[in-house]
Amino acid sequence: MKRSRKVLLWIVGVLVALLAIAVVVIATFDWNRVKPTVNEKVSQAIGRPFAIQGDLSMVWRREPGESGLGGLLPWPELIARDIRIANPEWAKQPQFAQLDAVRVRVSPLPLLAHRIVIPSVQLEHPVVDLERQAADKANWTFAFGQSDQPSSWKMDLRAIGFDRGLIGYDDAVSKVKLQVAVEPLQKAIPFDEILKQQSDDARDQAARTAGGAARKALAAAKDKDEDKVDAKASRTAYLFAWQATGSYQGAPLQGNGKTGGVIALQDTDRPFPVQADVHIGDSHIALVGTLTDPLHLGALDVKLWFSGTSMAKLYPITGLTLPDTPPYATEGHLTAQLGRAGSHYTYRNFRGRVGGSDLAGNLDFVTGGARPKLSGTLRSQLLQFADLAPLIGADSNAEKQRRGDATPQPADKALPVEPFRTDRWKAMDADVRFTGARIVRGEALPIDSLDTHVTLDNGVLLLDPLDFGVAGGRIGSTIRLDGSQAPLRGAMNIRARGLKLKQLLPTVQAMNASFGEINGNADLNARGNSVAALLGSANGELKLLMNDGAISKNLLETAGLNVGNIVIGKLFGDKVVKINCAATDLAATDGVFDSRLFVFDTEDALINVEGKVNFGTEKLDLIVRPHSKGLRVFTLRSPLYVRGTLKNPDVGVQTGPLLLRGGGAVALGVFAAPAAALVPLVVASQGDKPNTCQQVLQQLRSGKLPAGKT
Repeated sequence: MKRSRKVLLWIVGVLVALLAIAVVVIATFDWNRVKPTVNEKVSQAIGRPFAIQGDLSMVWRREPGESGLGGLLPWPELIARDIRIANPEWAKQPQFAQLDAVRVRVSPLPLLAHRIVIPSVQLEHPVVDLERQAADKANWTFAFGQSDQPSSWKMDLRAIGFDRGLIGYDDAVSKVKLQVAVEPLQKAIPFDEILKQQSDDARDQAARTAGGAARKALAAAKDKDEDKVDAKASRTAYLFAWQATGSYQGAPLQGNGKTGGVIALQDTDRPFPVQADVHIGDSHIALVGTLTDPLHLGALDVKLWFSGTSMAKLYPITGLTLPDTPPYATEGHLTAQLGRAGSHYTYRNFRGRVGGSDLAGNLDFVTGGARPKLSGTLRSQLLQFADLAPLIGADSNAEKQRRGDATPQPADKALPVEPFRTDRWKAMDADVRFTGARIVRGEALPIDSLDTHVTLDNGVLLLDPLDFGVAGGRIGSTIRLDGSQAPLRGAMNIRARGLKLKQLLPTVQAMNASFGEINGNADLNARGNSVAALLGSANGELKLLMNDGAISKNLLETAGLNVGNIVIGKLFGDKVVKINCAATDLAATDGVFDSRLFVFDTEDALINVEGKVNFGTEKLDLIVRPHSKGLRVFTLRSPLYVRGTLKNPDVGVQTGPLLLRGGGAVALGVFAAPAAALVPLVVASQGDKPNTCQQVLQQLRSGKLPAGKT
């Protein structure tokens, strides 16, 4: 027993001695001797020159917080100073990266199992140049050598730390040029303090961009998950500040922000704090939150603010196909699950302001399919109708210039000529529901609500339904715009039902006791990349019926119907005229709307409108023929001509030979077929109440002039 014990002690002693000798040798070894070998091997591995120009050394110390045998053994830390990594020959700058030093900590025990566990890599004063000339030509892509045999060694990098540094980014593909400087803060700043500061700054910016009401709307936003997010992130602190200048898609870029000091690449319990406040042109984006597990493209969790002159300007920044809008500002909670095959972004419980309208909702954006897809629900409690004008280019030229549109509206054109951005419609798909609880437009057109379901599928935009609550009734429509074709192909189906005249014209005393309604149908197909082009090529028909109503010059002027108020003024002066029935049946061919039936039946006369309106040229060619009933006195018995354009109509009394066109008397027989076509509108709207249009249309179908009051 004694002999065996002595042998065992000798063996242990020898091993300890050998280990001590090895430690002494390694600790005293001049690692600069292996620099040429290291430089050569790394250069071969990455396919470009690599050099450690400074000192290469190793120090040993115990790892704080490590338990067990790993806490007893000293851990090696390799320190390489003055490192240079060259750029490929095509790059503008000679060096891809320069570092004052790199410190690498290695856990010793896993080396026995061929595992290189690196708890942290510390980068000292990195200067990095990132360049890309083409999709397959970027200097951060290295030509790593390929081995026939898989390596038995595995590397596990846990975290990366850094201090002050400079990053240059020049991307010809995305048209981005940036210079970013990173500096350490004088002291750590808690997460909650940065969140409060950024919230105040972003809301102030919203007020400057979209008005004081935008700041109030953002300040009122409450994120239901805010406490949960803050509880996880509040343990973090910001250690570095960064400044960025440059350009993005040709627009000037300026930004600043703060970050943590160590990026935990795989530890989901150590979120990395991020903060950014960036201006790109007149668009502003700000965020505060955390990034978790970036090595595996883990999760992003931030409070996010947007503001700018138009949402459409976010397209080159985010890739989202958004509409043209008035100035806007939003605040919400963005979470993202990131993945190499696709990512899922959720903008949750956001609230904001668009022009004079409030906006709130939830949106999801998913990548990885054939096209990215935006889906969700949006709502507005108070929607200003004027805020919808930029959607079709109907806002003023001053507003167009502010939101960056390069197509001013010609002074002599009434229909919007601004083209739709169909080139963006294929960039993503969409499935979004929008509801407007209350719409404000003034007394000219009392729109109560808006409900629409918008889908975008491979360039085809569908609004089904697009419904407005108007004056106690409803205007329901389905609009399909196929932007995958050039020019765009459009189809519109519109149904107006039960628009109550006493609600439509609440200030007209004659309407207070009226049971009158407006009902109508429109079915049109067209082609063209703007509202003007679509109407200028339209084919189809439009039918409209109004019973038991009233009309006056002032009413039409208030409603913005320029041509109508001039005609009515010529016929009746300024007085309010009661209308038994107004019936319209227009046929459209290549943008020319021809009057098959256009009559107003009043107590004194039947007003017949003949001719055409060319929406392609916006020219008018109409004759308005008043036909007096019996012996009743009527102000104007001569026909009126309506010429000029929609923007500048020319209305006058017809004289000379044209006065007798058509024999001077109304040929009521030509109204028979159009009048019969309008009867279904009477049936659809009649209900339990009498409809004066029923009798008028029956008389027109039989070739008789509707009787006046006696």
